[in-house]
Amino acid sequence: MNNYTEMNPNPLVQYLNKPAENFKKADLIRYIEDHDISMINFRYCGWDGRLKILNFVINNKQHLDELLTYGERVDGSSLFPFIEAGSSDLYVIPRYKTAFVNPFSEVPTIDVLCSYYTKDGEPLQGSPQYILKKAHDVLKERTGYTMQAMGELEYYIISDKEELYPATDQKGYHEGEPFSKWGGFRREAMLAIAEAGGLIKYGHSEVGNFTVGELEYEQNEIEFLPDDIESAADQLLIAKWILRTLAYKYGVTITFAPKITVGKAGSGMHVHTKLVKDGKNMMVKNGKLADTAKKMIAGFLDLAPSITAFGNLNPTSFFRLVPHQEAPTNICWGDRNRSVLVRVPLGWTGNINMAKDANPLEQEVENGAPDKQTVEYRASDGSADIYTLFACLAVAARHGLEMNNALKYAEDTYVDVDIFKDSNKAKDLHHLPASCAESADFLEKQKNTLLQYNVFTKGILNGVIEYHRQFKDKNLRKELENKPEEVMKLVEQYFHCG
Repeated sequence: MNNYTEMNPNPLVQYLNKPAENFKKADLIRYIEDHDISMINFRYCGWDGRLKILNFVINNKQHLDELLTYGERVDGSSLFPFIEAGSSDLYVIPRYKTAFVNPFSEVPTIDVLCSYYTKDGEPLQGSPQYILKKAHDVLKERTGYTMQAMGELEYYIISDKEELYPATDQKGYHEGEPFSKWGGFRREAMLAIAEAGGLIKYGHSEVGNFTVGELEYEQNEIEFLPDDIESAADQLLIAKWILRTLAYKYGVTITFAPKITVGKAGSGMHVHTKLVKDGKNMMVKNGKLADTAKKMIAGFLDLAPSITAFGNLNPTSFFRLVPHQEAPTNICWGDRNRSVLVRVPLGWTGNINMAKDANPLEQEVENGAPDKQTVEYRASDGSADIYTLFACLAVAARHGLEMNNALKYAEDTYVDVDIFKDSNKAKDLHHLPASCAESADFLEKQKNTLLQYNVFTKGILNGVIEYHRQFKDKNLRKELENKPEEVMKLVEQYFHCG
């Protein structure tokens, strides 16, 4: 057993003794034969950001081989709003590296994510997953860098109120049992996600903790490890499905909604990113943030208004992006600063012999600091279309690396204070959109950058612009000030977004 597969929680990786990205059709057939798998599920993402499913009973080995080779037909017009019913047939073709054992099926079942192809056997240009692939391919071709990402998936569990050991209102950060009630659920979900191929960093309870009547709201977070940006998106999609399905099994409600109630912490979906070349993290040079990282940050900031059109998909998203809520409103960046749009978290670039100090019997570290430095984009939330959001971040990274004034722009937008406490600095910065309508307007102005190198199509961008403008919410935040009941009606409408 090699170092990669040793202790790997994914049973396919363990049994086949190879990384998932090396899976071939024959590998899946061997696992299915050897483990008496009875069914296979094709999974694919619709325009609503949710995993769809097509179930197959495996009739015989030839039938299984044909499924894995040729895929199946689906009705694209029911999955994507931009496809006409008269030409809606699409193929769904499995991507073998995404296969995993379904953790909920009573019948032994393998699930596998699929890509969409047209009647001519060409990738569907407007498929969110293919848009991300194109964005990443262009980044690699133009710059020589690959991009890695890791998501922070925040969610609320809503259950009947528990009288014993009540949690402290809005003080749930890293709380443990018995004051945190749903740590066991979180750990069960984490294990299921890991067995399905998700690379998990850690899980913990989050700030949000409160009760309303007889209901208890507890916020948790599962954070992932950096992985190829395309695989990272797959993992988040599977994780959301696992969390929701597990919640249904438990008889509780789970939501990734950006706004949960008036005056309480909402849920974001922060995304950590880094650029890699020849296996090396390019975010740091000589112990300091590298120019490469600053250029990427400049790209994120420059395209930030348009990125919200993919990372913040309903009016309640912009009720979260308000001052003093640890959510960004200004287009700026900083170190370890949670009031900024792009944060540079601690990256183990200083003294790395802390373990020696905490454990005097240990030897000093001799093999250098780990490559952990990332750059965190903080505006997106659980309503996001994960594939197109990540595609935008890849486009923005490439854009920043190609900007003539990227380093100057990064210098001008850097802050080392809490923005909300420095009005002089804040007045010099641009602001994120305050509504879906504003997000659409900015996308209209900046869409040429997203159209470069045929990553996005005009049809997709025009569709996204039209989608956001339908909300007619330009003044909604002001209109609903001091109207908590109206705000809650809006929250309920988008409670199960994403």
